[in-house]
Amino acid sequence: MKHTSLKLALVLSLLLNLGVIGAVAYRAIQHGQLPDAFRIGADKSNLAEMLKLDAGQRRQWEALEAGFLRELKSGWQPIRQHREALVREIFSEQPDRGRIEAERAAIAQLQSAQQQRIIEQLLRERDVLDGAQRRQLADLLLRQAPASTFEERLHGK
Repeated sequence: MKHTSLKLALVLSLLLNLGVIGAVAYRAIQHGQLPDAFRIGADKSNLAEMLKLDAGQRRQWEALEAGFLRELKSGWQPIRQHREALVREIFSEQPDRGRIEAERAAIAQLQSAQQQRIIEQLLRERDVLDGAQRRQLADLLLRQAPASTFEERLHGK
């Protein structure tokens, strides 16, 4: 396999993985659920309890959460559309590497925007929490183990 082909396969594998993660998150948000990877004591019903938010904090938290989830949900749709276009182009009769790269770049840009939304949300949530609650939420986020990738499961790894 040529060096260029190996690089392309690696990029495609990464894109497919990110697309699968995005699709899982999109479906979970559609159904009002978090993916299992985020469930270590952190589902919507008990995160506020786990952090021991007082009534004022809980009101702020819930107000922040509603808008964030709407924005996040709306951000997954264009990612899915570009991912589908990417996969269709890759498996077309005559794949156009320029089109493949354009779709990859569009996905990367949209995913970057999603990551920025998440970072901004965490910063807003941080402002609602006291020091102990911040440490507790940070510890929870740091304990999240990455799930196996779709490609790993597909290939029996």
